Amino acid sequence: MTYNQPDDTGFFGQYGGTFVPETLMYAVKELKAAYEASKTDEAFQAELAYLLKDYVGRENPLYLAKNLTEKLGGAKIYFKREDLNHTGAHKINNALAQVMLAKKMGKNKVIAETGAGQHGVATATAAALFGMSCKIYMGAIDVERQELNVFRMQLLGAEVVSVTDGSSVLKDAVNAALRAWVASVEDTHYILGTAAGPAPFPEMVRDFQSIIGREARAQILEKEGKLPAAVVACVGGGSNAAGLFYPFVNDASVDMIGVEAAGHGLDSGETAASINRGTDGILHGNLMRLLQDENGQVAEAYSISAGLDYPGLGPEHCHWNETGRAEYMSATDDEALAGFKLLCVTEGIIPALESSHAISQLPEIAKRYGKDASIIVCLSGRGDKDVAQIKARADKGDF
Repeated sequence: MTYNQPDDTGFFGQYGGTFVPETLMYAVKELKAAYEASKTDEAFQAELAYLLKDYVGRENPLYLAKNLTEKLGGAKIYFKREDLNHTGAHKINNALAQVMLAKKMGKNKVIAETGAGQHGVATATAAALFGMSCKIYMGAIDVERQELNVFRMQLLGAEVVSVTDGSSVLKDAVNAALRAWVASVEDTHYILGTAAGPAPFPEMVRDFQSIIGREARAQILEKEGKLPAAVVACVGGGSNAAGLFYPFVNDASVDMIGVEAAGHGLDSGETAASINRGTDGILHGNLMRLLQDENGQVAEAYSISAGLDYPGLGPEHCHWNETGRAEYMSATDDEALAGFKLLCVTEGIIPALESSHAISQLPEIAKRYGKDASIIVCLSGRGDKDVAQIKARADKGDF
């Protein structure tokens, strides 16, 4: 059966939907109409294709990691190099497209949330390119641990709002951005950065990011003459994984493997592993797997990676998990740091801490498959932003 999700109401199986206050319903319906129209708007698609090629630098390489493959002794490991995009991460694919939609809807202001800062930098970049006012909401803790990206956003002309509510991380930044959107829907578009939130955001972000998987699929067929055994990506909200997985979803022979952040351990109480330790609940406008306490209150998520420090996982991933189409592993902080170091010393590539979670599980994943098989891993971003955090740990002898 050909995969066809979400349904007309924005549900992926039992997950997703649109759970927003009445004041936001007009804005999400307006967005859905603009997004649907853009699919057949030749001028929109031509401009987006031009910008992705000449501004972002696509197509980016599918790189065979020979040293890492030899070291791990299993399937050939390929990296989809989203870290080589302009601004240094996959986030620019979605941010550019949504800024174009904002223009199409007649909005002249954009707002966004960010954790690791890469979505904030991508949004600030696209806003500057299109001459739009830009405000970025970021948890105060993330402002401190991603100081470099905060300065990059400011250089690009964006206002960075430090959010001190709650635990002062990504969840709280999303809350603040949604409140700001409610008060300014007439002239402002909220550029959600991950494949979560009220419909149509999960579908729209997945579609704008699926260029990752479309390119990877064509590239692996050219290089290997056959499909990979598996596609692998880290998951926080789930945008880079959805973008890589979606073009392979009808290929039953291709395993889809997400790796979420276990923090200090799945049973430590300090984790962001919402598939492995969450239950069904509603947050930020959609039904998804969510970290909650016994009273149904959203629990604090924790990860060394600001980009994965989110208590839920996008609804399509929840659906893929529920139906068994995808598998969701987890990696602790220590394992992610080991993955970070492994790629640095074997391939001369400094990965983002987010991507390092996926890399850390490659010793197990690669050995599942024979040496004639291949796997594709999404290198979702580069690690420049995390170097100061890693150095601080190294200075303490923790790395």
